[in-house]
Amino acid sequence: MKLIGACIILLVFAGTKQLFAQNTLTGTLTARQIINQMQAQLSCPWSQETVDTFKTGNPDDLVTGVAVCMFANMEALQNAVAKNCNLLIVHEPTFYNHLDKTDMLEDNPVYQAKMAYIKKHKLIIFRFHDHWHRTVPDGIYVGMIEKLGWKTNQVDNSMLFFKFGEQTVGGFAQKLQERLGGSQLRVVGDPLMRFTNVALAVGAPGSKSHINLLTSEFTELLVAGEASEWETYEYVQDAAMLGMKKAAIFTGHIASEEAGMEYCATWLKTFIQDIPITYLENRSSFWTVQKPMNE
Repeated sequence: MKLIGACIILLVFAGTKQLFAQNTLTGTLTARQIINQMQAQLSCPWSQETVDTFKTGNPDDLVTGVAVCMFANMEALQNAVAKNCNLLIVHEPTFYNHLDKTDMLEDNPVYQAKMAYIKKHKLIIFRFHDHWHRTVPDGIYVGMIEKLGWKTNQVDNSMLFFKFGEQTVGGFAQKLQERLGGSQLRVVGDPLMRFTNVALAVGAPGSKSHINLLTSEFTELLVAGEASEWETYEYVQDAAMLGMKKAAIFTGHIASEEAGMEYCATWLKTFIQDIPITYLENRSSFWTVQKPMNE
């Protein structure tokens, strides 16, 4: 009888252990519950008119892990699956347009293959763009300023204006490229121009925002993410040709914002402790030819 009792206890223990392992594997929060917690932690009210919505998957599925990144491209999706993360929190669109409209993609083979992969692995994608910028302080700028090491150079609380020791645009660009880990910078203006004042514009806020910053008497050098070449690029080129002390460095969209999403992963960990949270770095989607290639 003692032997039978001991076996029963072992079986119950094994079953409990297996059930605990299953709960750990499947998670204890749904995707919707995690997003609700995020909303509660923000300093800005949640807007009903926003791109910050679920793009794929069932929000009421339990979350096994969270992957945070800039883009839910195929590489990020595969990395998320490899790390057992079924919820991706991303900053930018998943389906190649700002509103993630898919009606014009229904018969597109790339879209179909990507959706098939997402459905196969039951991936839930949530875009976190508007409110991460609107919260105070702006989450993207916090992460980028920390990565750039510019916190002590801020001239006010706007996180837009910075003052440095006098130096050349070319020398500053070299140091910036090293800090951003190989980002392919584009520089407009005289590389020998000496400056002290910098304005920062992450992402792609548009030429109006760029020109407003450049029009400021303070700004000598604009460090921006990306812009149409026929807009801000030409404005800065004209200003330089007219003898004005203006220049711009374009880092590319990912390089200008990704540290803000790395910071987002750190922020999430402060109030979500029971689910693994991983930051996934998005590599540049293009490469450049710097020397003749061997055929």
